[in-house]
Amino acid sequence: MRPTMRLIPALLLLCAASAAQAAPFPNGNAQTGEKLFNQYKCNSCHAAMLGGDGSAIFTRADRKVHNPTQLIEQIRFCSGNVGAHLTPQEEQHLGAYLNRYYKLP
Repeated sequence: MRPTMRLIPALLLLCAASAAQAAPFPNGNAQTGEKLFNQYKCNSCHAAMLGGDGSAIFTRADRKVHNPTQLIEQIRFCSGNVGAHLTPQEEQHLGAYLNRYYKLP
């Protein structure tokens, strides 16, 4: 087998591993997360704090969330503010949805 042919499987594995790392909430569905976000009126609290439609909370310079674990912790904190009792799966859905703002690795 030629040396370049041996590299192809290695490159495919590397690409697959990179793709897995690129999805911090692999068990979440962003569309389901958006429905939950709207159902619990999450942006109403954000809008009260920052004005506008509330989405500025995700992009402000002093934001608290910098990795997937912190986002799940923030989701848990915020869910208490709106009286939501989220399952771990729902947290994954919300994480997948909110990651459109955060773009976490």
